[in-house]
Amino acid sequence: MKNSFIECWTSVASALFAQALAGEPKFAESIPKPMAAGSFGFAYMLSGDEEGRFIVVLDAALLEGMDQRAGWGELLREVADAAVGESLAKAGRKSRVDSVEAVSGASQISRAFQLTSATGAWTILVRDETRAKKTIDAPPKPLAVTREVPLAAQNTPTAIGLGVELLLDVELEASLRFGCRELPLSEILDLGAGDVVELDRQVTDPVDLIVGDKIVARGEVVLVNGNFGLRVTEVATPRKRLESIRCLF
Repeated sequence: MKNSFIECWTSVASALFAQALAGEPKFAESIPKPMAAGSFGFAYMLSGDEEGRFIVVLDAALLEGMDQRAGWGELLREVADAAVGESLAKAGRKSRVDSVEAVSGASQISRAFQLTSATGAWTILVRDETRAKKTIDAPPKPLAVTREVPLAAQNTPTAIGLGVELLLDVELEASLRFGCRELPLSEILDLGAGDVVELDRQVTDPVDLIVGDKIVARGEVVLVNGNFGLRVTEVATPRKRLESIRCLF
């Protein structure tokens, strides 16, 4: 079904996987294959105009320790949230991800995909149990005379940005993320002055520009008049950047 949740998820997963994972791997639909022992995944509960459960199961070879599991959990949650935004933009269905739970597999699948890079290929299985929320049909509206808008006018920036331009003066807090690290509570409580916490990135890796918990750009840190700055080297599409303020709509 065009603009179904699984189609929206596939679209944003392809873009975010290439953006967030090393080597910019390709994400494409493939023939379903049996999962090896140790596969893992997550189930997302949706509510709103689209409701139900959406399950993503990953190849066990993608898991290397708890840090990798946490990293995949964060990335897949970002993909699920972006898919909700894509569904709102394409089909006008306003939903949200209410909860997430870890799963070890799915008894049935809706689609199979393959994530391929220069170092290997991995299977990702998806089970879509979401559905559009049933609504009571509204009574037919009386006919109204409308004026046709020329196609050229429909494609102007003003027509495309109708409503969004009202938000252009809204100030949003932007922050830089140099990396992250999971620590047990005991280590956090033991932290003291002079301790060093190693992050999951090299000094040569780009840093993230975060707005509303979404990555809108990446770049390298520079000094500007004695202050830290960011020289942008990668930037998300305008639609992805708008998802960072989705809560304002």
